[in-house]
Amino acid sequence: MASQLLLSGCASLPQACLPPSRAMVSAEMFFGRSVGGHIVSEREFAAFLATEITPRFPDGLTVIDGRGQWRNDQRSAIIREPSKLVKIIFADEVQKRADLDAIAESYKMRFHQQSVLIALQPSCVSF
Repeated sequence: MASQLLLSGCASLPQACLPPSRAMVSAEMFFGRSVGGHIVSEREFAAFLATEITPRFPDGLTVIDGRGQWRNDQRSAIIREPSKLVKIIFADEVQKRADLDAIAESYKMRFHQQSVLIALQPSCVSF
């Protein structure tokens, strides 16, 4: 029990990076592409990327095609769908975190999605 308490405190310690690396945040955004019987097309996602994500993170990002799944509790079923994973590395700023939330909300509204998963973790980065 005491070891769990000690280890849990480590998660809140600042990331220490060795030069030339610097501390930044790594964000992964998971976008499901099924909308009822429709799949968000490559063209639709590219337009979303160009209008919503790139203007907020113009320094760079990576888009990866995926196959996702999630549990629909109402139907007690595993739902499988094509997905997009967008990976973004950025300096930890309040506005950038708010931008992630704004992107997720925009996607949910535009493509009638229940959610967009956002996963954040500290990273040591060098270019």
